[in-house]
Amino acid sequence: MFTQIVVGYIPTPEGLAALESAIELAKRGSAHLTVVNTGRAGNYADPTFATAEDIDAIDLQLANADVAHDVRQPTSGRVAADEILSAAEEVGADLVVIGVRRRSPVGKLVTGSTAQQVLLEAPCSVLAVKAR
Repeated sequence: MFTQIVVGYIPTPEGLAALESAIELAKRGSAHLTVVNTGRAGNYADPTFATAEDIDAIDLQLANADVAHDVRQPTSGRVAADEILSAAEEVGADLVVIGVRRRSPVGKLVTGSTAQQVLLEAPCSVLAVKAR
């Protein structure tokens, strides 16, 4: 069972799928869940930076699910992968959950994506979730 789970969240179908999976895993094992949302490379006007209402809704959803949690929206300007990896190291995560997009074979070869960096550099297991 997992005791510390970190999930990278963005307000997209992939981000929602990652959050849902992380919540289910946290509930099963009474794990603490850390939700990380940040703008793309310091751009907090970017749509990947969740609104205050979205963050409040996540906080309420987790509280209603009786999941111990914290929701972070770092504003350091670092890329999302670095923020997710930093949170994973800080809390001693034993699992990181991320959402991934479907990609063409060429897109899989030529990518500098957040998901790829997290998969390669995470200090723990990583669960990559596709949107349904």
